Amino acid sequence: MSEALTALAAEADDRDPLTALRAAAELRRQLDRMEVVAVRRARTQGVLRTDIANALGVSKQAVHKNYGGNRLLPGTR
Repeated sequence: MSEALTALAAEADDRDPLTALRAAAELRRQLDRMEVVAVRRARTQGVLRTDIANALGVSKQAVHKNYGGNRLLPGTR
């Protein structure tokens, strides 16, 4: 995965603006997926939303809004 992200980051710096835009958009999608997985892992391990918020540089309310309550925990909705 890291090699793919490295390649996308390099393409995002391409002189061709359309190549750079496509790469930046895909890089953003991949990073968003990685963030969701990391938050889910943190919540499953009992990490407090406050600590997750601090790690992400956002408010606790933003974590709750973006990752909603317990919906990321296995067996919950």
